[in-house]
Amino acid sequence: MAPPNIRPLPEHLQEVAIKELNERPERLAEDLEALKDWAIKEPHLNVRLDDQLLVAFLRGCKFSLEKTKSKLEWFYTLKTRHPDYYTIQNPDVPHFSELVRYGAGLILPIPLNETGPRIVFSRFGIYPVDKYELKDIAPIAYAQQELAMRADDTVVVNGFINLIDVAKVDAAHFVQYTPSILKKGIDFAEKALPLRQSSAHFFNVPTGFEKPYNMVMPMITPKQKERVFLHGNNLETLYAHIPQKYMPKQYGGENGCLVELENSTIEQFLDHRDYFKEDLKYRNNEHLRLGKQPNYKSLFGMEGSFRKIALD
Repeated sequence: MAPPNIRPLPEHLQEVAIKELNERPERLAEDLEALKDWAIKEPHLNVRLDDQLLVAFLRGCKFSLEKTKSKLEWFYTLKTRHPDYYTIQNPDVPHFSELVRYGAGLILPIPLNETGPRIVFSRFGIYPVDKYELKDIAPIAYAQQELAMRADDTVVVNGFINLIDVAKVDAAHFVQYTPSILKKGIDFAEKALPLRQSSAHFFNVPTGFEKPYNMVMPMITPKQKERVFLHGNNLETLYAHIPQKYMPKQYGGENGCLVELENSTIEQFLDHRDYFKEDLKYRNNEHLRLGKQPNYKSLFGMEGSFRKIALD
């Protein structure tokens, strides 16, 4: 059996993978082969059989083959069902760099405590609502997750922390945060994403943010609720979780320059335009699915928006 075509993990990450993710390096090729064999035999699936991508699913599922199958199945099922939401359709559009600027999180270079989870810094509400909608921005975020699966071993092994500045979010943005769109994000994270979110921290919270926030909370599991924190404008409560030195330089920290990180993120996306184009061919053929179809209505049956919410 040929050795897997993946990057060797740094020693500290390999130790975590063995102790916490149940990885057995001597079985890695066998585990990947078993996953590929299953995917090939499923008539409706058309999976990208890329070792680096597939090992991210195995590690994210702690090498439970059945859980890995489920995540991989939903990953391609949801991308097939909602291509405009979960997938970059055309990376050659003239405004592609602008979409990346508004939609991608910035991967801060130093993980928490140097060897812990990766910190992903985002600024919600920075896109102009007269030009774009949330559904235009969302595919960038999902594409970035896939790039991280293939390129960032820290994210795959140690997970990630979302650090989100919501100072720019206003009533015009809230209107676009429909329950249906929010449910799509929650369901993808729960059913399809093999990356582990350690926590999510919202700060610089504007007036009125709590109301849509409180509408979202019933949609997530109790375990997820324990990982979500609102910090208002008092950053001392944030620093209790993420010391200030791990913030970007523009926020008084030592963890990267936002302008440089933004430019490198755009460059990464531009360098992967061929990957995004090729990705479009990896979709299910639901006509060939054996057994029952997924219950999409239970996932995406929510309608409405926050248009009627009073934002004081």
